[in-house]
Amino acid sequence: MKRHISLAPLSRQHHGALILAQLLKKNAPKYKGLPSDIAGKAAYAIKFYNIELLPHFAAEEIITQKIKGIHPKLDLLSKEILEEHKALKILFTSISNHADMATHLDSIGVELDNHIRKEERVFFPSIQEYCSETLLSEIAESIKG
Repeated sequence: MKRHISLAPLSRQHHGALILAQLLKKNAPKYKGLPSDIAGKAAYAIKFYNIELLPHFAAEEIITQKIKGIHPKLDLLSKEILEEHKALKILFTSISNHADMATHLDSIGVELDNHIRKEERVFFPSIQEYCSETLLSEIAESIKG
């Protein structure tokens, strides 16, 4: 399914987050211009989280409010997305305090990858299926930034 124009900016942002997810996983390939050591990956993850993911999560959380009550499937998915955001926030904010950094970064990579895939394969297509063009336009306006 082609991504609706209202959700396309968020989908494009997922590309960088997917690269981060792969980078953080154990046995990750080297990515040109990105750190390959654990400390460098941790620093990059924290920076990416603060600059890219927090605003991205905020935009998605606006969407969950806009689609509330449209369809039970969307309500359930919204709840799951919000719970995953909370879990990811805890994982990212605990990076610098973790004893086994490699394992912790791997966990973040796996969770972030799963979360993004769910949004792209289930959440966004469901929004497109159940929301009117008018609501999709409202969503686009509310997440401009």
